[in-house]
Amino acid sequence: MKKLRNFFQEYRLLLKSVPSVTLCCFVLSVFAMNLLANKSINLNVSWLALDCGIIVSWVAFLCMDILTKHFGPRAATMISIFAIAVNLAACLVMFVASVISGCWGAYFDYGELDVINKALDGTFGGTWYVVCGSTTAFVASAFINNFANWGIGKIFHKKPDGMAAYLCRSYLSTAVGQFADNLIFALIVSHIFFGWTIVQCLTCAATGMIAELVCEAIFAPLGFAVCKRWQKEGIGSEYSKYLLSKKGAAQ
Repeated sequence: MKKLRNFFQEYRLLLKSVPSVTLCCFVLSVFAMNLLANKSINLNVSWLALDCGIIVSWVAFLCMDILTKHFGPRAATMISIFAIAVNLAACLVMFVASVISGCWGAYFDYGELDVINKALDGTFGGTWYVVCGSTTAFVASAFINNFANWGIGKIFHKKPDGMAAYLCRSYLSTAVGQFADNLIFALIVSHIFFGWTIVQCLTCAATGMIAELVCEAIFAPLGFAVCKRWQKEGIGSEYSKYLLSKKGAAQ
């Protein structure tokens, strides 16, 4: 019981320490990418398949890279789980809205077409396999990304806080994490329920990873600037002191 209380105390302190803008962007990106994953992109190429989740998924990985660099992989994973919990709560709200009798705005634009309401209810209400698949994929990829980022950072002994170290650990961990996220989701959802082939799942994972890496390449310097600013302003110092005191007590 004491360990559980200490865990939740640490969780509350961590949530308090993470700047609200970053936390908000992270949570919103997780929710948006899971919702947008319901729409596939028509590329007219039989061996290639993508979904619209790639539009915002890089934001989540950028936030995780920042959190891992500043707070460590465990804390970043804890925040990732918090984002998933909020996403599941939002999905529940959307599901409740989808079963409430009523009409969406598009219903009036196109006339009395019941199929429009049913389609929108199905999209926003979600389906159990999409929610389960996206949740499983993101939890696994968050763990992979955060600890890969941390592990790669250990290689840089001379300038661990330099821009080269940050960019290297961000690009490599994002590549691995994004590939895992795309592949796991494609295998669980797209392959089983949408009829994608294994080749399509692999190409989706690879091309999605490349597309998201391009965005990461553009905005990673911004992430580095955020980390430097947090370090300068002492963001999360209370959380760091708590971890040090906890470590000292354990010894």
